Amino acid sequence: MNKIYTVIPCAGSGSRAGGDRAKQYQDIRGLPMIMHTLGAVLELKALEHCLLVLAPEDQAFARLLEKHKPHSKSFERLSVENIGGQTRAQSVLAGLKALKRLGAQDDDWVLVHDAARCLIQTDWIQALVDACMDDEIGGILAWPLSDTLKQSLGQRIEQTLARENKWLAQTPQMFKLAPLIQAIEAGSDLMTDESSAMEAMGWRPKLVKASALNIKVTYAEDFLLADAVLSARQLQTAID
Repeated sequence: MNKIYTVIPCAGSGSRAGGDRAKQYQDIRGLPMIMHTLGAVLELKALEHCLLVLAPEDQAFARLLEKHKPHSKSFERLSVENIGGQTRAQSVLAGLKALKRLGAQDDDWVLVHDAARCLIQTDWIQALVDACMDDEIGGILAWPLSDTLKQSLGQRIEQTLARENKWLAQTPQMFKLAPLIQAIEAGSDLMTDESSAMEAMGWRPKLVKASALNIKVTYAEDFLLADAVLSARQLQTAID
């Protein structure tokens, strides 16, 4: 049976979020954002191994890991490498090649997940795995577009686009190791997700509905939403 690996690119600075640290290390509900992300990903029972890709000069994660010392045995499936590049595509590609050095095979599955999608839940990841394990191509978590969509010309609206059949791409995105490496190597560093690289190769990945709450924390106000959601979850857990 094909194994399942995860690559989490975590080499960006997250400057749009503001703050005095890279956004993945800013606290939400008492923990750095990246720890919320890892906690959910590493709870996936079928996961073989998770690789966190950091910038070459990044020493912050080692310090926070020592500070927080997670007790969950799931963190034994985590390894960290300072091999990130200047773009997301470069960091993901470096992570995929590192997985091969760690023993991953060409036909094994890889879940690529944004470090800043800290509201991800393990059952959403499991839904993606269940939907894609027997698929020829793979797929992504996504959410149907509900807002009216405008195309701009400068600061003016150029036209209104039909929202039917349009989705917001999320992560994780799940593909076989070898085809994904091939697609990223053939594509552009400007590609913002792995699916677009696969699409450029002629593949049509599957869309798996997740949740509107699976946001990518990008701007300062996103921290407020993430804090509120995590607070509500903690309260519900306490009630249960």
